[in-house]
Amino acid sequence: MQHLLSFIMITVFGLLFVGTGPLLAAGTEDTAVDTPSGASAYDTAKAAVDAMNYAAAKPLLVQLTLNEPANADAWNLLGYSNRKLGMMDEAALAYETALKLNPEHLGALEYQGEMFVETGMIDKAKNNLELLKMLCGDCEQYEDLEKALGAAS
Repeated sequence: MQHLLSFIMITVFGLLFVGTGPLLAAGTEDTAVDTPSGASAYDTAKAAVDAMNYAAAKPLLVQLTLNEPANADAWNLLGYSNRKLGMMDEAALAYETALKLNPEHLGALEYQGEMFVETGMIDKAKNNLELLKMLCGDCEQYEDLEKALGAAS
């Protein structure tokens, strides 16, 4: 299990590092993140995601997942940021890692399901929707994925 997690981390980091090169070289004006001093690495990355500044969030989340490889929330946000940047393979790996760490991670199930919708894997998205229904009923994550599936029909 430890070997598998190490392999996944190395693979994800390698893919992400290659994918972030142009983003990191693009300059700092588009990657500024306004966070309070003393904020945790996760809070800083989450603030970038909340500001829809996925290019700034990505390297923060890559570093966070290296420092905290068992942090399912960080892997989930990394997947979300990659998906929003159009990097679906990297997003898929990050969501899979989040769900291996926590198979009942509501956010990862929703976001992975939305990625499935965006990539035309409707049956897989419906599976995630069924899992969410079992785990949380009509929670926000269920409703958001249901809406994404409805929009795809």
